[in-house]
Amino acid sequence: MELKRTYKYLDIITTAFVVILLVSNLIGSLKVTRLCIAPDLCFSFTTGLFLFPASYLIGDILTEVYGYSKSRKVIWSGFAALILSNLLIQFFKILPPDPNWGLQEAYSQIFNQSLRVSAASMLAFFCGEFTNSFVIAKLKVITKGKFQFLRIIGSTIAGELVDSVIIYPLAFLGAPGFTPALVLKIMITNYCLKVLWEILVYPLTKILLKFLKKVESEDYYDYETDFNPFHA
Repeated sequence: MELKRTYKYLDIITTAFVVILLVSNLIGSLKVTRLCIAPDLCFSFTTGLFLFPASYLIGDILTEVYGYSKSRKVIWSGFAALILSNLLIQFFKILPPDPNWGLQEAYSQIFNQSLRVSAASMLAFFCGEFTNSFVIAKLKVITKGKFQFLRIIGSTIAGELVDSVIIYPLAFLGAPGFTPALVLKIMITNYCLKVLWEILVYPLTKILLKFLKKVESEDYYDYETDFNPFHA
């Protein structure tokens, strides 16, 4: 009987993935910030953009070290946590406030994420993360473990592209104040910044991958993996 492998850091990485996903989606998406590189070169984006790409970085690490099957379980854990969190937010909003509290309106405004935005976010996350994991696993087999930079950045380009083309049109197209041109501008800007973020942190990613492969004694290749996201 084959013994089940145990890993030292897999649970920690899973927890970090879920926390980053929830914070970037449920808190980071509530504030829009504006940063200017030059007087005429300013970018507006949600603060979650600082953190959300890290979920793709962790997805890369999971698939590169532990394989697609382990990554699939972690993605499902994040997806379930995101659904539960959105349901709890909706429940907390409708609970009657204490008359002496006085912050119900502000509370509702802060967490006034429509079901449309939440549903778009969850669908985009599901499709984008599985695309990311699939591409990196396939590229690792095709390149026989070489060209790590190509795998990491290539999978992010694919995953973030799928994520972006789903969430922005579904969440904002037709909403008050969001013209098709504005939605397209936001989508392209955010997509480029997410990919750039991944490129900039690649040196750190490389160090983490080397460390994990050594301490976990694992460098998984998905030669015979079933890539169906709905299989156990």
